[in-house]
Amino acid sequence: MRLAKRAEDITPSATLSITAKAKELREKGKDVIGLGAGEPDFNTPDHIIEAAYKSMKNGETKYTPSGGLASLKQAIIRKLSRDQQLEYAPSEVIVTTGAKHALYTLFQAILDKDDEVIIPTPYWVSYPEQVKLAGGVPVFVEGQEEHQLKITIDALERSVTDRTKALILNSPSNPTGMVYTNEELQAIGDLCVRKGIWIVSDEIYEKLLYHGATHTSIAQLSQQLQRQTIVINGLSKSHSMTGWRMGFAAGDKKVIEAMTNIASHSTSNPTTTTQYGAIAAYDGPQEPVENMRLAFQHRLDTVFEKLSTIPGFHCEKPQGAFYLFPNVTEAVERTGFANVEAFSTALLEEANVAVVPGTGFGSPDHLRISYATDLDTILVALERIERFVKERWDSTESASKRG
Repeated sequence: MRLAKRAEDITPSATLSITAKAKELREKGKDVIGLGAGEPDFNTPDHIIEAAYKSMKNGETKYTPSGGLASLKQAIIRKLSRDQQLEYAPSEVIVTTGAKHALYTLFQAILDKDDEVIIPTPYWVSYPEQVKLAGGVPVFVEGQEEHQLKITIDALERSVTDRTKALILNSPSNPTGMVYTNEELQAIGDLCVRKGIWIVSDEIYEKLLYHGATHTSIAQLSQQLQRQTIVINGLSKSHSMTGWRMGFAAGDKKVIEAMTNIASHSTSNPTTTTQYGAIAAYDGPQEPVENMRLAFQHRLDTVFEKLSTIPGFHCEKPQGAFYLFPNVTEAVERTGFANVEAFSTALLEEANVAVVPGTGFGSPDHLRISYATDLDTILVALERIERFVKERWDSTESASKRG
């Protein structure tokens, strides 16, 4: 018996694959350092854990509405008003089992067969696969190095067709850490309004910004853009709640209603305990979020300086998230590898460092390096990478001279 074509066509997650490979080598006794996963190494703040525990002790362990608890929707509405100056009604908000599920459910709600979705590259690995699972067609627009790997309005306009249904915008970006300016957002928004294109604004890294960089939701720029934008967010990155699976979408009432109907036949409702923890996360003290941000900023500064000394690694300093995304084509060529994937495989097997090839992000010249782990471990990993590159570089040059 055959699998469904949609299942056969799916590309496995590059980040999960590299994490699994690293785990396999560790189980064989290898001292592998993993810089692949996008998961903060901090525990969830205590007040959130306590709120979730209290809810269970109080018997809040049953089904909730498919779109989420009314009290959590109100907490999300307050968050959006406080942070983005955006006003929503409860009917314009859905609580989901993580931001990833919000995206998946959204595409199921808005896409028909062969509808096109514009995805800037580099992109988060699940965007194209989720679009394909909904019957849509990913259309890639390349972000250029000279524009901080962000797309330009000219490139975007050339990609629009009469089948274009939506544009995905991720700022701060995974994997680049770059942030779109208000001027860039306005130009993109004007085009989408003119062409009638939905904007899917993935803002999961909005709290992780460094050295004065600021986050603007494209929905903030005008009432028309708010109506045309579906804001996607969650608590995984900002509050170190990856395993809790807590996300939301805010936008057009009809879209949210459709997403809620789909969710009612898939997950029934987000985990009840998680929802009570999320209320505490949004309404409770935000000092733990700021403390994590400052720790990530310190890591960025230290790690970026070290990365800059590795031969053949070229990287612009990111403004947000917790990734470095260096162009390593020079290092790959000078160390004798055919491509970045072969380079990263050797790095894992010989230097015991796991990084994610840029191929999975639609950018085959790059590697993604996560600094969402303790600084000492990251620095050891970068020492290994530097030694690996230098030894291979010298060996390749010597062989070339002998030839």
